[in-house]
Amino acid sequence: MWSILLQANPKIFQLNYLTPLQSNFLQILKLQPAPRNPPHYKSPCMFTYFVPSLGNIKQLEMEKYSWQKHFFPLLLAIFFFSPFPLQTSLALQNDYVRQPPRNVVLTPHHRSKSDPQQVHVSLVGKDYMRISWITEDKDVESKVEYGKISRKYNGMAVGEHTSYHYFFYSSGKIHHVKIGPLEPATTYYYRCGGHGPEFSFKTPPPTFPTEFVVVGDLGQTEWTASTLAHVDSKDYDVFLLPGDLSYADTQQPLWDSFGRLVEPYASRRPWMVTEGNHEIETFPIIYPHGFKAYNARWLMPYQESGSTSNLYYSFDVAGSHVVMLGSYTDFDEDSAQYKWLQADLGKVDRKRTPWVIVLLHAPWYNTNSAHKGEGESMRKAMEDLLYKARVDVVFAGHVHAYERFTRIYDNKADPCGPVYITIGDGGNREGLALTFENPASELSLYREPSFGHGRLRVEDETRAHWSWHRNNDSDSLVADEVWLESLATTKSCWLNTEGRDGSKVNKDEL
Repeated sequence: MWSILLQANPKIFQLNYLTPLQSNFLQILKLQPAPRNPPHYKSPCMFTYFVPSLGNIKQLEMEKYSWQKHFFPLLLAIFFFSPFPLQTSLALQNDYVRQPPRNVVLTPHHRSKSDPQQVHVSLVGKDYMRISWITEDKDVESKVEYGKISRKYNGMAVGEHTSYHYFFYSSGKIHHVKIGPLEPATTYYYRCGGHGPEFSFKTPPPTFPTEFVVVGDLGQTEWTASTLAHVDSKDYDVFLLPGDLSYADTQQPLWDSFGRLVEPYASRRPWMVTEGNHEIETFPIIYPHGFKAYNARWLMPYQESGSTSNLYYSFDVAGSHVVMLGSYTDFDEDSAQYKWLQADLGKVDRKRTPWVIVLLHAPWYNTNSAHKGEGESMRKAMEDLLYKARVDVVFAGHVHAYERFTRIYDNKADPCGPVYITIGDGGNREGLALTFENPASELSLYREPSFGHGRLRVEDETRAHWSWHRNNDSDSLVADEVWLESLATTKSCWLNTEGRDGSKVNKDEL
């Protein structure tokens, strides 16, 4: 039926300003949308403008095909009269101008249908790792063979698998296999599903020093490739990503492309991620809850940390406790996430785990005009918990720039509050957020709209070194750095742990 329409009317529609989902829908129907607007264009809203030309309208009136009575009204309803946005994406509601980014990088699949693709590893409980990958062949087993010597596997584990559908898209078979117990600071070689190439990863060390790479709003552009190359130029232990991974925005094949792009890095070091607004991918009635692709593909150790949702969890690396929070799920005082966070922080023994690090997507403190105030309600709900637990540093993404604040509590400088750092500059397709407020707030110590990545090297129980590396084509330049002191060893911060509500917490309770 659609082929008849296309043959009879190859240029019947002039389509502009499509959302990613609608563009994907048209591609399936073989209708080609008009070229997208330049990267700096700001769409006024998320609705689609369906604009047939006058000549095409006359041509439509002359057509007598039966599809006109049924499919054309449906198409109009989907594209024009829908009362809802097609996806929840705060990134498209900006009122600021972005610098045009580099081109999107699409990474194809060159292996066989039974070979693993999009391989990535993640920490899952003490001394265990999860291997995740996808195969087009649905008959491949969810098993991993592994060992300390290349091609000699003395361990084997069987795991689980899943798949999902999103409108006309069907994913491959998504495998998740937990292996271990594993020795720390050790290289393991592994093979997925009994097919394809051998991979290897290194487990984190058991003690200090440890090094975290932190990159937000990564995407899959030429800037992304540059950022990942700079990250790979120096060794590290764990990769932390505070939301906005693939920028698929309902175009599910972009999730596959992203997985293939990051595989050379994510298959060798654990990648720990949390969700951003570009992972939501809701659609009224049909997909009201969102995160369908994210939860299926990027399974994190939420169950092992006592959480009931893949959108928030925690894990330990040597003497650091890392908490990944969800900016796009409930966080008020009555929510499951709030109660989980309260319990999770309450279990941390700061004598054995002197560092507490938190990641989330929408920043609580921000002097950029982009996404101003979007993290405020979450800050008001949860800031007391972080302050009373003496969290050392909070990383956020969302704003496509870099900014480092002093230690803050309740919008004031406080030596016992966390250091807040925004690092949403991994290389996304939307470009940089160039406009900062002037004059600068005295709380903001360094800010710059450039792509790059950060490194947190925890030297010992008391000191950590933070550095931000600006992308400069072939070079990665250290543009900002600072030494941090663990609040666990700052005695003055434990004399009074009173929050806004007046409640106090003893050090021994934490």
